[in-house]
Amino acid sequence: MTLEISIKLVPDKIFWKNSVKEVILPTLSGQMGILTNHIPVLTGLDTGLLLVRDASSSNWVTFVVTGGFALVNENKITILVNEAEFGSDVNVQEAEEAYLASKVALESNSDVTRKFELNSQFKKARARFQLVQSSKNIG
Repeated sequence: MTLEISIKLVPDKIFWKNSVKEVILPTLSGQMGILTNHIPVLTGLDTGLLLVRDASSSNWVTFVVTGGFALVNENKITILVNEAEFGSDVNVQEAEEAYLASKVALESNSDVTRKFELNSQFKKARARFQLVQSSKNIG
């Protein structure tokens, strides 16, 4: 048995849809694994890595997502996010540079409003950086 996953971008564009074996969501309280016959759940998503194990090949497909929600019900997962990016599309050099620049900007800024914006940028850059670092360790 498989899970049907649909990743949608706000307002209503389907980014990716497939049958999968397993999903690991970046929720607001940490990672959440989803397998077939999971109890119904609605959870908030944080900016981070969304991992999906393909049903046909058992390979992992990785996405960088920026906030949203996930609904799990009757072996269907609907993910609604503001932004999504295939892990395979992430440029290693750009990810590393953006991570370092956003980290410095966040640490050196004292304006509370600006710090909130910089934190969002940092979380996205960190997720992309984690992705390229894990790819380096695997390869």
